[in-house]
Amino acid sequence: MELKKSPDGGWGWVIVFVSFFTQFLCYGSPLAVGVLYIEWLDAFGEGKGKTAWVGSLASGVGLLASPVCSLCVSSFGARPVTIFSGFMVAGGLMLSSFAPNIYFLFFSYGIVVGLGCGLLYTATVTITCQYFDDRRGLALGLISTGSSVGLFIYAALQRMLVEFYGLDGCLLIVGALALNILACGSLMRPLQSSDCPLPKKIAPEDLPDKYCIYNEKGKNLEENINILDKSYSSEEKCRSTLANGDWKQESLLLKNPTVTHTKEPETYKKKVAEQTYFCKQLAKRKWQLYKNYCGETVALFKNKVFSALFIAILLFDIGGFPPSLLMEDVARSSNVKEEEFIMPLISIIGIMTAVGKLLLGILADFKWINTLYLYVATLIIMGLALCAIPFAKSYVTLALLSAILGFFTGNWSIFPYVTTKTVGIEKLAHAYGILMFFAGLGNSLGPPIVGWFYDWTQTYDIAFYFSGFCVLLGGFILLLAALPSWNTCNKQLPKPAPTTFLYKVASNV
Repeated sequence: MELKKSPDGGWGWVIVFVSFFTQFLCYGSPLAVGVLYIEWLDAFGEGKGKTAWVGSLASGVGLLASPVCSLCVSSFGARPVTIFSGFMVAGGLMLSSFAPNIYFLFFSYGIVVGLGCGLLYTATVTITCQYFDDRRGLALGLISTGSSVGLFIYAALQRMLVEFYGLDGCLLIVGALALNILACGSLMRPLQSSDCPLPKKIAPEDLPDKYCIYNEKGKNLEENINILDKSYSSEEKCRSTLANGDWKQESLLLKNPTVTHTKEPETYKKKVAEQTYFCKQLAKRKWQLYKNYCGETVALFKNKVFSALFIAILLFDIGGFPPSLLMEDVARSSNVKEEEFIMPLISIIGIMTAVGKLLLGILADFKWINTLYLYVATLIIMGLALCAIPFAKSYVTLALLSAILGFFTGNWSIFPYVTTKTVGIEKLAHAYGILMFFAGLGNSLGPPIVGWFYDWTQTYDIAFYFSGFCVLLGGFILLLAALPSWNTCNKQLPKPAPTTFLYKVASNV
């Protein structure tokens, strides 16, 4: 179905508004899970590494399942997926209030809420791109700040709800708030199909043989029918012989049409042969698509800058994600008094992330700024800030480092620009999907690794040295790969020859 031209306004601004609040409501609690992390440590008495799996799964599962999320939105549309995912997020949060142990939270909060967030993110981005073309960058920038604003507000909200209603009451109320996603989803009206008639399709039997990619020496329909005849005769003969043990009785049964059928109708056999032939061609087509996908993936990794970018995003998420989850516990471990907390550290990270997304996005639009080097600079500065956390022993110092970390975490807004610069616009979707998968893997592994370091050493010092080292290593690897001497930054990958998958199916008689 062809869609109307993107209106770049009108109802599109309603889509931006509801998409903003959808990301605000679904990502608010998972991104501000650091407040709940402390409560879960006290409630279940598990180690920091094991408990950190809850928040890391909530953030990583959605990215790991991004291909599935894209398939769901493409198959069912943004509105149904948003409404269904709203039930998932709200149900997962409410179900978490009844968790008897940490393993239950792995499923209810980590997997259910995380997968719902991944579906909602894909749905909001997809429908926003459908409604905007010329102003697509502005629209996507506006809706992406919803998650950052949600982190800023939910950090303080969840802390207040825990104080008044306890951990279980907090999760029930936050889950009830998430039900507002259903109202947002109901407003995501899909674009109407265009009034222009679709181009007339050519019947497969009218195509010349030269356009049929699978016009090969395979068995034709007549051969398939002959095979069916032989197999049918053999089957009937063996079945009668085994049942009666008498060749004469078999011949009598064959002569009596009321006892058994001697042969299926010719039309039935022909249909079976046609379906068999069709399945063969379809299987070959799927196999060819799979081979092409693998070939394109291998070609991507032959690009040194893309390979370095893949390593950098994995190391960045392993080392850069834990602060948003663990910073509150870091302050408690540093003996910072609660009376000194002017604002939760997670709230500072959230609001500065929103600022960073906007400002870094604006800088990326300047032609005299190399976006790839800008991204490398954010990684190096963030790595140094992570290494400085063990030296922070006061609220002011921790708040300053949280602001720096939050601002440069906003480099997510320029990551699509970096990917486009590396592989070209033709390969963007394929490359971005691969990178997001490894970003989700880093999100899932980072906090537990840092928590295990604390369980091992009973201090966060080595843990954040490790985090800073990971981010710095990724930044320097990407910098070395992007240097002009490598002559790969602007190198375009060879474009594969376009392939058309057409196959013939004989018409039914």
